[in-house]
Amino acid sequence: MKKIIIASCFLLAVSTTIAQNYSTEKKQDTQGYTYETVKNDKTGVRVYTLKNGLKVYLAQNTDEPRIQTYIPVRTGSNNDPADNTGLAHYLEHMVFKGTSKVGTQNWETEKKLLAQISDLYEQHKAETDPEKKIAIYKQIDQVSQEASKYSVANEYDKLISSLGAKGTNAHTSLNETVYKNNIPANELEKWMIVEKERFSELVLRLFHTELEAVYEEFNRSQDNDGRLVNFELMAALFPDTPYGQQTTIGKSEHLKNPSMVAIHNYFDTYYVPNNMAVVLVGDLDFDKTIKMVDQYFGTFQYKELPMKKKTVEKPMTTIVSREVKSPTAERLNMAWRTSGDGTKEAQLAEMVAEILSNAGDVGLIDININQKQLALNAGGFSTTFNEYGYLGMSITPKEGQTLEEARDLLLTQVEKIKKGEFDEWMIQAIVNNMKLNQMKAYESGDGLATSLYRVFIQGRSWEENLAEINEYSKITKADIVKFANDFFKDNYVIVYKRKGVNDKLVRVSNPKITPIQLNRDAQSEFYKNFAKQTATDLAPVFVDFNKEIQTKKIKNTNVSFIKNNTNSISSLYYIFNMGSDHDNKLQLAAGMLDYLGTDKMSSEQVKKEFYKIGISYSVNFTNDMTYISLSGLENNLPKGIALLEDLLKNVKPDQKVYQTQVESILNARNNAKKRKESIINALVNYAKYGKNSRFRDIISEQELKAMDVAKLTDMIKGMTSYEHQIFFYGTDMNPIVAALEKNHNLAANKPIPAPKPYTEPETANKVYFANYDMVQTEMTRVAKGTQYNPKMTGTVNVFNSYFGSGLSSIVFQEIRESKSLAYSARANYVMANDKNLSDYMQVAIGTQANKLPQAVEAINALLSEMPKIDKQFNNAKESSLKQIASSRIMKTNIFFNQLNLKKLGFDYDIRQDIYKDIQGLTLEATNDFFNKEVKTKKYNTAIIGKKESLDFAALQKLGEIEEVTLEEIFNY
Repeated sequence: MKKIIIASCFLLAVSTTIAQNYSTEKKQDTQGYTYETVKNDKTGVRVYTLKNGLKVYLAQNTDEPRIQTYIPVRTGSNNDPADNTGLAHYLEHMVFKGTSKVGTQNWETEKKLLAQISDLYEQHKAETDPEKKIAIYKQIDQVSQEASKYSVANEYDKLISSLGAKGTNAHTSLNETVYKNNIPANELEKWMIVEKERFSELVLRLFHTELEAVYEEFNRSQDNDGRLVNFELMAALFPDTPYGQQTTIGKSEHLKNPSMVAIHNYFDTYYVPNNMAVVLVGDLDFDKTIKMVDQYFGTFQYKELPMKKKTVEKPMTTIVSREVKSPTAERLNMAWRTSGDGTKEAQLAEMVAEILSNAGDVGLIDININQKQLALNAGGFSTTFNEYGYLGMSITPKEGQTLEEARDLLLTQVEKIKKGEFDEWMIQAIVNNMKLNQMKAYESGDGLATSLYRVFIQGRSWEENLAEINEYSKITKADIVKFANDFFKDNYVIVYKRKGVNDKLVRVSNPKITPIQLNRDAQSEFYKNFAKQTATDLAPVFVDFNKEIQTKKIKNTNVSFIKNNTNSISSLYYIFNMGSDHDNKLQLAAGMLDYLGTDKMSSEQVKKEFYKIGISYSVNFTNDMTYISLSGLENNLPKGIALLEDLLKNVKPDQKVYQTQVESILNARNNAKKRKESIINALVNYAKYGKNSRFRDIISEQELKAMDVAKLTDMIKGMTSYEHQIFFYGTDMNPIVAALEKNHNLAANKPIPAPKPYTEPETANKVYFANYDMVQTEMTRVAKGTQYNPKMTGTVNVFNSYFGSGLSSIVFQEIRESKSLAYSARANYVMANDKNLSDYMQVAIGTQANKLPQAVEAINALLSEMPKIDKQFNNAKESSLKQIASSRIMKTNIFFNQLNLKKLGFDYDIRQDIYKDIQGLTLEATNDFFNKEVKTKKYNTAIIGKKESLDFAALQKLGEIEEVTLEEIFNY
């Protein structure tokens, strides 16, 4: 779905402005565990502290029988030794590799070999002679190959996936390392068994292949413009502390010269219970859960943390200017340093950032730059860390506009704040927006769990977090103006991102790594014993759409309703079976809605009126659907309907505004041809659909410039005369129906025009190459499959899990774990979203250019014959069943799930069929599917990379090579 326009706005209703009185209360449960709650906390969070110092955050969310789990560790790259940067991040990867019990077939033999590898790495790190370093690395590779005979690759992932876990991952940043899983509620104790073992010790097995994967991640960061600018910005903002002097990914020379000893020391120092937390939010019992947590995690030993020498940044007194270059479009970022989380200065900076630009599009930057289309896009934002933070602004100039001119546009908005030239009512609107966002976040288990782990990382209490909005409520316009005049001096960092050659790229040769043994059939004793443990089965629950969705016909329009039993946030949708296939000018018309007013109000006034009542509106498109929606607190939704209808019916054309919009569209198109991500997307589309595709079917520059804006506004005005349906999610349908009857055209009966047909050509072993200066190479292979067949859905579900999705899949293990050929490697059979369309098989990897020949060979081998591993298949099958059994379709998803199923020809929840099919699925049947739908297909391949670095002889094995221009793939 492509989002065309958003105009958001936030409540000023009296009920939301009353400050809550929060206070922490200590209580004791029936088992004697003491915990803290916060008075007036609607989430009901309980915070425990075990005897070993481990913090435990528990909260209930019974939407579905699942639990969102986070295990945060209060340490990140800021604690990396100066001569071992990237260590915290690399350690995060290694925590997935198992222990002396998990991931090994013979620990006594394996540990001796791992000790040899560790010693060799110390020699390698100390050695300065390049030839001798290569010789040592060859020894490391030889011993690693021997050690891999005793390992079981990805056994942690197999253990976790066997529970029916989703979202298994981790991340590292400056002050944190966080481990994530979403599990069925009935598998909680088994999850604790695994995680207790996982964090009990560190074993650095399969070290050198994972090190290459991390280096591939380093390469990805070099090709990422956002990181390129951010690294430079942080380095200038924080010249004296690790915040700016140590990136999370680390330095190239440190990644290539690691110390296993240093990593062990880091783990032993920081991965201790008094520096960790367990966060669980979901369908849980408080008393049983805390007892279980204590049973498993309470055995970890408390350990004093080292005293860290505090380094303080010197005040900034000058403008620090930096410059970076890359092939992409020019832009700039500027930032003023602030103090850290929870401080008054950080709160004032956040308020200023919202006054500059906000979700309502009524900030100074929104109105004075974006709305007037004086630049391609611009914004303000605030970022905080534990000790420091920054208030930043960014801007992408239009074609012909200098970065210096763009900079001055931003600084002009800062001057307006210093002079108090902003609406005072916006302050309260911003505060209420914060409350609304908090309400939305706490509605989901993941949203609440995320807030809890962040509170732990920040070293703040849950009460402080909840009460912070009260502090924002006390801020006045006078406070902001004073802050701005004291804060905004010539004391900022500015980074100019210019178009050019990035001379800071690090290009490295591919180390010679012998593929390790994966031992896919092997299992540790821990795994065997774990597999014997049982949990109470969860019965799947399928949706009865007729029961959950109330539908009534009002005149010619069907109005559907689902009751919101959670909070007072509601949503209303006008839904049309008409999209860009029916008329590609619809998107252009909708895009204009953001810049045009009505016969009575300017565009700026329209936005402010929405903002004041706490309602957001948006227009979204797919190729065959259009959604016009309203969202916000329900008591103001009738006013939002009236405003939206007035805008749709009375939008006023403005040819001058349209011509400026055309310039912005053409600028955006030009910039897209400079962005790696956009080029990859266009190239894959070209490989999939060829020249006659939706992607290339654009309105030409000549047509755009010649178009009369009145024709576009007429399309907007006539939109609600077409046949459509309405969906409302909220608590009370009656006021909404009354507002619709008063304002909306419920008698709409204009038939939907026929869509333009687009063919799906057969893929035919063609290779399409686009030249782009980058460190990595991105390769995607696509093959057209059969027309949608619902009988394959269960098989596809398990096949994707087994073969190509996730950390324990065949593709990931073979490409990354065994051969270390790529950081990302995935393969998916993608089923069509319409019964008249075809499925596609898609394989994608990102790797260094010099690894591409081996990657091509490995991919070809996997697509030629699917490895058949009974245990791994059964694991994928059970995981799929458990995920279905523990998942629930809820809230607005009920309606949109039904809507999507109708396009496939169903009027019921087909998960019941999928569940039944998976129960009877065998490995042989899955292999038959592979042989028919994957192995025999002809693939087209999309490749983007630096031409001089690629081995085209290797690419010829994939088919006939055709170098395509950007004009060919974008069609402009």
